[in-house]
Formats: sequence, structure tokens, C-alpha cells
Amino acid sequence: MSYPHMLAPLDLGFTTLKNRVLMGSMHTGLEEEKGGFDKLAAFYAERARGGVGLIVTGGISPNFRGRLAPHASQLSFPWQVARHRKITDAVQREGGKICMQLLHAGRYGYHPFSLSASAIKAPITPFKPRQMSLRQIRGTVKDYAASAKLAQKAGYDGVEVMGSEGYLLNQFLCNRTNKRRDEYGGDIAARAKFPLEVVRAIRQEVGENFIIIFRLSMLDLVEGGNDWEEVVQLAKWLEQAGVTLINTGIGWHEARIPTIATSVPRGAFAFITERLKGEVSVPLVATNRINTPEVAETILASGQADMVSMARPLLADAEFVNKAARDEAEDINICIGCNQGCLDHTFSLKRATCLVNPFACYETELKLEPVASAKRVAVIGGGPAGMASACYAAERGFKVTLFERDPELGGQFKLASKIPGKEEFKASLDYFKQRLNRLGVQLCLGEAADADRLKGFDHVLVATGVSPRVPELEGVDNPKVVTYQQVLRGDVEVGKRVVLMGAGGIGFDMGEYLSEAHESATLHPQVWLKQWGVDPDYLTGGGLTERDSTAFESAREITLMQRKSSKPGKGLGKTTGWIHRTVLKDRGVKMISGVEYLKISDAGLHIRHDDQEKVIAADTVVLCTGQESNRALVPELESRQIPYMLIGGADVAAELDAKRAIRQAAEVVACLA
Repeated sequence: MSYPHMLAPLDLGFTTLKNRVLMGSMHTGLEEEKGGFDKLAAFYAERARGGVGLIVTGGISPNFRGRLAPHASQLSFPWQVARHRKITDAVQREGGKICMQLLHAGRYGYHPFSLSASAIKAPITPFKPRQMSLRQIRGTVKDYAASAKLAQKAGYDGVEVMGSEGYLLNQFLCNRTNKRRDEYGGDIAARAKFPLEVVRAIRQEVGENFIIIFRLSMLDLVEGGNDWEEVVQLAKWLEQAGVTLINTGIGWHEARIPTIATSVPRGAFAFITERLKGEVSVPLVATNRINTPEVAETILASGQADMVSMARPLLADAEFVNKAARDEAEDINICIGCNQGCLDHTFSLKRATCLVNPFACYETELKLEPVASAKRVAVIGGGPAGMASACYAAERGFKVTLFERDPELGGQFKLASKIPGKEEFKASLDYFKQRLNRLGVQLCLGEAADADRLKGFDHVLVATGVSPRVPELEGVDNPKVVTYQQVLRGDVEVGKRVVLMGAGGIGFDMGEYLSEAHESATLHPQVWLKQWGVDPDYLTGGGLTERDSTAFESAREITLMQRKSSKPGKGLGKTTGWIHRTVLKDRGVKMISGVEYLKISDAGLHIRHDDQEKVIAADTVVLCTGQESNRALVPELESRQIPYMLIGGADVAAELDAKRAIRQAAEVVACLA
């Protein structure tokens, strides 16, 4: 067995977990959908069947004012028990255990009824909370206990009390948001009084044989956060109050330090869980960017934690644990930390899913049923859409041949993996290659398919991707003008002075790629912590320190520009866009909006901006001006009357969107007959 520590049971005294993998809490949006609990039951049951030791649901409020949004879920009434029972029955039928997370949003509530320790508005919501009265505090303690009791009646094996990420209990615990002068404000003993009352009330209500996890903010990463001595004291008090497990919380949602994006090194925050080891005797759970069995095993084997929490990796692959147990780690569909289908959806009030696994949260709606006869399917193109289409078709039982004109698979994934902070795309590409091999897909690499090659196929899926759009502009044929693909493939030399035409996702990727003066910090956790100002020695409150100025060095003088008058990068990912904007700003990349491109000459790019004509000197001008669908094969197919379907970029050439391409692949293949 390759992962003995990860797969070892964990004895909690009154119950035993079958392994050390906890599926971390993630709100899916199904909690609020009509019929959503039936879909949630299927979603969690698949993860239980996949071997995870303990599941924690998305956040459920103990009362109305604690809801994340006006129509968000709460568990406060007996009539609500039945729908939760659907989830627990489904999980337990698969031999799994599941806890319900109790989450009071506090000032993060996106509604005018929010409450907090003090009346201090959060920077991420438009609503200012009211300060909780003593009566409201006492009532909320009772609501937590009552909700936990209802969870117990619904068949949950326990609850997780959310005390981190800047939600209500965390708001009481920190001076940043707790300015009270009564018995619930002041020193750490007073600030901890409310959270500890919540835990004691829950324990009294549910008895001893019920799991209580407390998600403790061990590293607030905001000014006014707790210092290390306070974190240790809180952990000790929580143990005395009766918690079963302490889960690691990292950062507030308003913190300006990335904590789970793809650019964060794997296992970067396990050091903080390790630091608490020995201070308490209850098992500790490490979390954040643990996305492979190897990372999990290293953390557990080295004694940094007793369990590991993974949320998005189990969104990406429900069979994560089972595959690891079978020594098939190379078959795990890796979470690349992109946030596009999960957190970006959640914070946009959409149903969560996964870029690399479009079936996540759609288990009852999107299915790959076996086919009656093994018809022949040709897939043209080996990028994300093509690889996914070939895999899905082979899984259904079709005989699949994939044609790729380049000698290697990958397409846009291969290019993306070269961007600093996006190295995870290579892991995803390796997964697809392994999956294609396992499924017996015939690969024709270095071959451009034509109509003659496609004779005899029952289905033809055209996934030929995109090409960079070259604008009609005087001088665009100047030797100093190159496309982003040429740069990433290493086909051209890039000078010291660079102009990037286009400030969408591609423009920002090129800005990071060309400004990087060192090896990507994503590959070096200690360097990354210094760059973002995280203090592993925890000498200040919140674990913050001055950022390492070497992170601000740029390899080139770069100007990023766009025709739109909006803020550059406005259309980037909802939860990751700020990271990319921060990196380019730190490196001194100049950003200009509202530009009219006039021409390109040996002197550089000629523009009109603010009613003035200017020349931006450049050694290299990189075109990041959009894409066009590659459909060169389509006229030939139509002339020969060969039926085909377009998938991915060949269908729609918008911003590079692997999420849409892979989902479309699943939807199209699911309907093939």
C-alpha cells in the first residue's frame, strides 16, 4: 500500500473513521435549488462510495440572520429534518460518515439583517451589520444547539462549527471586528466566550457520541487577527469544551493573500497545523491545496496533522481515495485550483461544478450511459475539448480514434501549464493522457485528419480549438509582432520592452509569464510565503509580515493595454482576478485602458489615448487580441457530406474557456447514439 498513513483508520473513541481523508465543506448551490437535496444526496453518496473517511457538508445556518444570503439554507425547524435525511441515508448506505457544517455568516451575510460582534462593515459585502445584543448572543447559542440536535435527528454523524474564514464566530474572536466593551469583548478570554458557549451548548444537547469539529482560524492573515499564543489558548479551551476534531482555517475571505488558488503551493499551510501539534490531544486536520495522495501522505507521515481536508479535489474526482488505495494515483483527475467552476460559481450564486469534472453536482442530470453497440467515433483535436470527448466516448463503449496534428497532446492546456502559477495544468494533462491510454483510445499524433481518413466513422467530433486573432492594423506584419502562442511555444525571442495588446485572461497570463524574473514561487513554498507576506514564525497578529521586495522584480518593461475603457482584468475570475492584478501591479506592469490602436512601426505601437497620439516604444508587440475558431476542416466535411459536431473553441472562440469546452464535450458525447 503506497499511502499507509492516509489510509489508516482514525479512532475517535466512540467511532472510527476508515481513513484520514476529510471532505472539506463546500457550498454547492444545490442547498437552495428546488429538488436540490435529492441532487445533494447523489453528490455526497458518490464521494462516500469513492472511499472518503468523513464528509462535511456546505454551510447551513442555525438561524435566519445567520444565512449567507436571503434564501440560503438554515436548519431550525423539525420539518426540515426529512430533506437532510435524504443526504445522510444516501451517504450511510455507501458506508460513509457525514457531518453538517453550522455556519453563521455574521457580517458576511449578503442581506440587510446581518449581525456581528460589532457594527463594522465587511469590505466584501454592501451591508453593514448590527452589533449583536446580549439577548441575541444568548439566543444564537441556543439556535446553534437546536440546529445541531436537529442534525443529529436527521442522521448526521456530527457537526462542524465554522469558526474561521472571517464568519461570525471568527468575528467575535478577533480584535479586528470585536470592539465590544461588555463580557464578550476585550481580552481573548472574553472574545472567546461566545464561541465556547456555542460548543458547550452543542455538546450538552447532542451527548458524547457525536462528532463536533471546530474549524479554528489558525492563521487569520488580516490586520487585527489573533496572535499565536491566542490561537493555542483557543485550541486548548475548545478541547476542554468537548470538540472531537480541530480543523485548520486559513485566512479570512477579505484577506489579500491567496490561500487556495492554483498559484498557492501544494500543502503550503500545513506548517501551521504542525505547529499546534502537541498543544492539544484532539486530532488536528490540515487543509488548503492538498490535491494528491502524495501530498496528503507526506503531511500525515511527517506528523504535521492527523487528518487532511480536501474539498475541491473530491469535486474533481469522487474516486480519489479508492484510486489511491488501488495504487492508481496516476488515474486521479487532479484539482488544478482554478476556482472557475466551484468558488467563482458559488460567489456568483450559481451551482458549483468543476472545470475538469463537469459531472460534479450534476450526478442526477449528466450521465454517460453504456452504448448498445460499439460504433466508431473520430475526435479531431487533442486539446481539452478533444481529450475529454475521446475519454467520455470511450467510457460509454465507443471505439474512439483521436487525431492531433501536433506530435503531442495538450492544446491550450499545454500552453497554460507554462504560465507561472499554473503548473497544475500539466498534472491535468498527464491525467488525460493516462486516461486515454487506459481506455484504449487510438491516438494518431502528428496527423491532420482529412475527409478521406474520416470515412467509415459513425460520429465525427471536431475539437480543433482556436488560433490567435490577428487584427487588421497597419504594420501588424512587422517582425516584432508575435502572437501569445508563439511566445509560449518558444518560437520567438522576446525583447526587454514589451507591449501586450489585449488585457483579458490571455493578456494577464502573458504579463505574468514575461515579467517573471525568478523560478515560479508556486514550486517553492517558503519563497511563496515570503513573497505574499506570510510569517511562518507567527511573530505578529494574523501571521502577517512585510512582503519580500524581490517578488516585485520584473524581467521586462511591460505595457498592457486594451480598447475597452473598463478596468484591466475586470473580466477575470471572481475569486482569482485580484491575485493576477496584484502580481502585475507589484511588478510595475503599466496598464492602459480606452486605447485606439493606430499602427505598428519599428518604433513601437502607435495609439490614441485621451485624445492624444502616442508611440509606446517596444522591442516586441504580443497579440493577445482574442481568438478565432479553427474550422479549416469543416468545408471539406460538408462538401463530402460527412456529418460532424463542433466542440470547444472550434464551436465558440471566446476567451479561452476549458470549463465550457469540457462540459460541452460531456453533453455532446452523452447524447451520441
